[in-house]
Amino acid sequence: MDYFKRLLELLQTEQSEDLKIYQQLTESSSVAERRSNGLVWYPVAIRGSEMSRGDYLTVETERTTHQYVAHQFRFGMPAVLFSNHDPKNDRVEGVIAYQSGDRLKLTLKTDELPDWASDGKLGIELLFDNNSYEEMKAALKTAAATDEKSLSWPMIQVLLGARQATFHKDVKTFAGKGLNPSQQSAVNQILMANELAVVHGPPGTGKTTTLVQAICGLLAQDQKQILVVAPSNTAVDLLSEKLAAEGLNVLRVGNPARVSEQLLSLTLDQKMAAHRSMKEVRALKKQAGEFKNMAHKYKRNFGRAEKEQRKALFDEAHKIMKEVDRTEQYIIDQLLSEAQVITATLVGANHYTVRNRQYHTVVIDEAGQALEPACWIPLLKAEKVVLAGDHCQLPPTIKSNTAAKDGLSMTLLEKSVKLQPDAVVLLEEQYRMNEMIMGYSSSVFYDSRLRANLAVANHVLFKGDKPLVFIDTAGCSFEEKVEGTSTMNPDEASFLIRHLEQLLTSIPFAENTPEYPSIAIISPYKQQVRVLKEFLLQAPELLKYSAYISVNTIDSFQGQEKDIVYISLTRSNMEGTIGFLSDTRRMNVAMTRARKKLIVIGDSATLSRFSFYSGFISYAEQQNAYHSAWEFIAV
Repeated sequence: MDYFKRLLELLQTEQSEDLKIYQQLTESSSVAERRSNGLVWYPVAIRGSEMSRGDYLTVETERTTHQYVAHQFRFGMPAVLFSNHDPKNDRVEGVIAYQSGDRLKLTLKTDELPDWASDGKLGIELLFDNNSYEEMKAALKTAAATDEKSLSWPMIQVLLGARQATFHKDVKTFAGKGLNPSQQSAVNQILMANELAVVHGPPGTGKTTTLVQAICGLLAQDQKQILVVAPSNTAVDLLSEKLAAEGLNVLRVGNPARVSEQLLSLTLDQKMAAHRSMKEVRALKKQAGEFKNMAHKYKRNFGRAEKEQRKALFDEAHKIMKEVDRTEQYIIDQLLSEAQVITATLVGANHYTVRNRQYHTVVIDEAGQALEPACWIPLLKAEKVVLAGDHCQLPPTIKSNTAAKDGLSMTLLEKSVKLQPDAVVLLEEQYRMNEMIMGYSSSVFYDSRLRANLAVANHVLFKGDKPLVFIDTAGCSFEEKVEGTSTMNPDEASFLIRHLEQLLTSIPFAENTPEYPSIAIISPYKQQVRVLKEFLLQAPELLKYSAYISVNTIDSFQGQEKDIVYISLTRSNMEGTIGFLSDTRRMNVAMTRARKKLIVIGDSATLSRFSFYSGFISYAEQQNAYHSAWEFIAV
């Protein structure tokens, strides 16, 4: 089909750009530079090893220095173990089998550690992740070749807009626990849908709660097993925990991002470890290891009899490992057959343990952040899909501007909302924000349909406090500065920190008070975030509040919420240029993080040439929330 052919071309453009960026980061850069870019752990120490599937060796490693450096290491990614003596030749490739904190397990494409592994400093470097792209491309090619004989065919036709979504009305009702009317309506829609249901969940509207109850309802319909996926490990972890808390048998495929005892107990590795047959597996692995150790004791210069003995030992080890593989596969099959819900990332849905499984229903959470080609990996395993998310918030990150512009940035969720409006239910009641904070976002993005739950509608920091403030820096000469590809505004940053000091002095404070308001300071620009962090460190009056204050980009705060949120809009220039502030979805994310107080700081002279910002300034004026920065400078 031409549709999938076009999608494949866009994905290949994205892959080329991604590879180019990776090569720029790695070629002609030192180990230290690659480490600071999050691509290398160096040095690492080997803490243990064991034989694993396919007769490969899995080594457990720990980074022994630079633990504070952020990194990009994740479960399933390709990586290489190397030695500092000869990094180009002393290297063996593998796949990350587990990562948590400063430890990771690497399954090497070898059955023994090379000699150089015990001589000199070792490191682990991420390789370019071709595997994810290959999985996505394979899914698109399979989708293109699908015909009427496939169980997925009606759903595919609905997703492409070739036919309308259908619903069967005579479904047994399922009353979800603690749901409001729009959430219950979404659950009903999911249960009635034959091919597609869409849950549009604006910020704070309880999308996860709704999905959990809907999954309980689907299982009550006698669906034996449901696949639940999301683009990020964090989203998968949250759903896995919530589903398990409902008493469901959940199997988490892959390595969780959050390490909690409850979450780890849901993973395939932990369930396997607790299986009664694993005692036998561990004994066999130990036996195979002993045979290999005996074989390695033979030196290079030995006679025919020794050579035959060495081969016999290796053969015996291989034979034992085949028995291990058979037993492990039996355990995996049993655990999978017992699970009511299997949870994984989009690409993780094709993990070797679940690659060939089929489901009636697949649920894709955070679908507004999911790259469409990745969605087709789980979609082809099902007859019906539930898409949940918010296309009015940030889309997936795409490296290639060309691919983004030509359509890769448009998600399957956004397409489905346009093509199949009858399949969509909007969650209308939000449980996060004061209604004044919610108001502008609701009018611009959600047809003014959002309403605040009574528990949050009027909550404020303290009696008489204003939940919304826009501070206009026009005329203050707070000029923006460009540094590299990013923008900053030191004067605006300095003003924000002083305003924060004034605000916090008005709130009673006691050391180590968990009830003290949480504070986020966010900006669209990385350089502005850097400047804000520097100014914060230079403000001794704010030192005692540091545990309650987070500073980061808007993108990093998607999905989070704080009591107080400051937004530094940064742009201030004579031309009225606002760059990617024009992506209003980013501002929707920013403006909906605050529970009790939102303070937006910006230059109206620059911003108001764009209708979204002139509208927001007018809204602030209507709410008596508009102030000039001069009012505070004069204090």
